[in-house]
Amino acid sequence: MQHAASGGAGARLWRAVSGRAARTLGQARGHLFPFAPVCLGLGIGGYFALPAEPPAAALWALALAALVASVAALRGPEGARPLVWALALCAAGVALAGARAQAVAAPVLAWHRYGPVEGRIVLVDRSESGAVRLTLDQVVLPGVPPDETPARVRLSVHGGPLDVDPVAGRRVAMTGHLGPPGDPVEPGGFDFRRLAWFDGLGAVGYTRTPVLALGAPEPGIALAITRWRQSISAGIRARLPGETGGFVAAILTGDRSGVGLETIEALRRSNLAHLLAISGLHMGLLTGVVYGALRALLALFPPLALRLPIRKLAAIGALAAAAAYLALSGGNVATQRAFIMVAVMLGAVIADRRAISMRSVALAALIVLVWRPEAILSAGFQMSFAATIALVGVFGVLRDRRKGRERREKPGLARRLADPVLGAALCSLVAGVATAPIAAAQFHRIADYGLIANILSVPLMGVLVMPAAVLAAVLWPLGGAGLGLWLMEAGTRWILGVAHWIAGVEGAVSAVPAPPGWVLPALGLGGAWLALWPGRARWAGAAVLALAFGAWSQTGRPGLLIDREGALIGLMTPEGRVLSRARGAGYAADAWLEADGDAVSQAVAAARPGLQPVEGGVRFAYAGGVWVHLHGRAGERALPGACQQGVTVILDRAAPDGVTGPCRLLDARALGRTGALAIAADGSETGAADRAGQRPWTGAP
Repeated sequence: MQHAASGGAGARLWRAVSGRAARTLGQARGHLFPFAPVCLGLGIGGYFALPAEPPAAALWALALAALVASVAALRGPEGARPLVWALALCAAGVALAGARAQAVAAPVLAWHRYGPVEGRIVLVDRSESGAVRLTLDQVVLPGVPPDETPARVRLSVHGGPLDVDPVAGRRVAMTGHLGPPGDPVEPGGFDFRRLAWFDGLGAVGYTRTPVLALGAPEPGIALAITRWRQSISAGIRARLPGETGGFVAAILTGDRSGVGLETIEALRRSNLAHLLAISGLHMGLLTGVVYGALRALLALFPPLALRLPIRKLAAIGALAAAAAYLALSGGNVATQRAFIMVAVMLGAVIADRRAISMRSVALAALIVLVWRPEAILSAGFQMSFAATIALVGVFGVLRDRRKGRERREKPGLARRLADPVLGAALCSLVAGVATAPIAAAQFHRIADYGLIANILSVPLMGVLVMPAAVLAAVLWPLGGAGLGLWLMEAGTRWILGVAHWIAGVEGAVSAVPAPPGWVLPALGLGGAWLALWPGRARWAGAAVLALAFGAWSQTGRPGLLIDREGALIGLMTPEGRVLSRARGAGYAADAWLEADGDAVSQAVAAARPGLQPVEGGVRFAYAGGVWVHLHGRAGERALPGACQQGVTVILDRAAPDGVTGPCRLLDARALGRTGALAIAADGSETGAADRAGQRPWTGAP
């Protein structure tokens, strides 16, 4: 009897829950399409989270399952269709990401090499240190078999100005250092190998020798467009010397070589760096200006306005301008993504649909994810769509309320004048709130006065800088681009002035520790649910956000970090992480401190207490044992004496043959197998190699 009663209670509970779910799902009918990219993204994210590469048969099986589920969703019961579609999209996401990873497969240099390098220039940019950087294809590495030669390599040029004009299409030769793309500096950290894999980079390095030209630039449409970009950029910087010219060239052609490192850092500290990267903001402003100008121009001629669909003609013209801007800017991934978003919205105008809607945003996201599934991992994709979804949602609510208010009373002159200003401020606020958690998780810092900087700068981009860019482009063939460039210079000077002012304010930037790996996806899912789901059930997304933020606030960092070459160790102390060296292994040092949320330099961290100097290195106690970090030749000489029972010795080079002892030895050879190590207070260890898994970009077959 008791068993039957409990069974009946369980059945009633199940009917109640399933009934409530069915009613909630029924209320969402007609609003579920925006969840299509969310489900596809879940599958793509699941693929990248796998510890090992799935076999081809599994990917084909998932693709077939997605196809079968799609057919079932079209023909099956209406109540089950949303769930079946969701499963189909998740399966398709895994299959798409796996297919993309195999489609871009190319040789990766498996060792460090110094010697001649020959190739054709396809891209010229600058590294974080400001050095000219050349990306080469059609690579020739003497002594390396063709089937092991990377399709593309990238070298930073040190040692002074280039002796040749680095135009796209020119074959060059040099002697340089090349090696495989670097692995994470700590377990779970950013994996440059994955980024390089999808970018087609098989080796990176540098040269200090002269770069020799082997001939004139080769013909070709793509190369000719790149050379056109370079000439326009050079022309802009010649007319507008200094940082302003570099900024104008950057937002028009994508060439940031004229912007100094100090200015770039000021833009980052003031949260204005997004103005330097050609993205959805620039593409949207440009097409908005062109669309508005063309529509107004056509409306001046009544015979045309009465007989032709001028909205559609203006949208077609704006789409053509967006395509030209895409070509002029170099067509990087962020700009391509922005073009897709704009093209979808202009296409909606041409098709007599609402241009700015959640459906348009969802369609753009679907196209991007199908085309480049790896984009879901990039901060640019995450921030672009987070800001767009938040803006569409908030302004949709405000639009509906304004329509209701205008039915009751017409707005006065003061309100009509104030609305654009308040709209620009609200736009910056909404976009800033939506993207701040992503920026904090990806870059480990928050620009505390970024909202002020954006309110003072973004409207000027819309009303002056980008309209002036259109004016300069129209007048350029006639030799009259000076007026447009002058207006752009005026607006740019203001923006750069705001950036330097805000960046110089005390407390302009707050450091934020890195969250656990699951927090950022949880924030994305919670935010998407909150923004997209209709009705009161959307507040479940707020609960997910609260859970993720709570877990982030309680996150802990590894007590001991060892870099993959043994050149640096970092021990967490009450004063913060103390580093074993004040110089050297700077990239790992900066990455560790940023992930700790510790805004100090490597030298300051190295001066903290916690490590005892010994011959050839440092000594410390941790996790119930004694640790010694040795580096350099002095450390190698001190190795026999340091290798004692109960001691773990870290050495930044391969231990000499014949050196033995009772210690545990972590030399460069052993760390090369494990990758960077994170060691908890209880002594448990996690290696970067194990955390990254067996994937194509980690060297797995």
